[in-house]
Amino acid sequence: MTRSRFLTILGTVASITAILMYVSYISTIRGNLAGHKGDWIQPLVAAINCTLWVIYGIFKQPKADWPIVIANAPGIFFGLAAALTALL
Repeated sequence: MTRSRFLTILGTVASITAILMYVSYISTIRGNLAGHKGDWIQPLVAAINCTLWVIYGIFKQPKADWPIVIANAPGIFFGLAAALTALL
């Protein structure tokens, strides 16, 4: 396997894993809405981290790094939802 092929596979697997990690906040959000409040700080920090990575990916030169943007965008929404539902 060439190095380029390996990095393509690794990037794909890492992106899918990142998306699944943020989608897993759905169970936390459900628990929060059911009255079983979870921690708010970790999902909020994850949302901030994802926001920074999305900004980096969009403005990266010479061209945007769309795998970084796509892998981290769900973390913004699910992280904020988990944090807000834990606080409310």
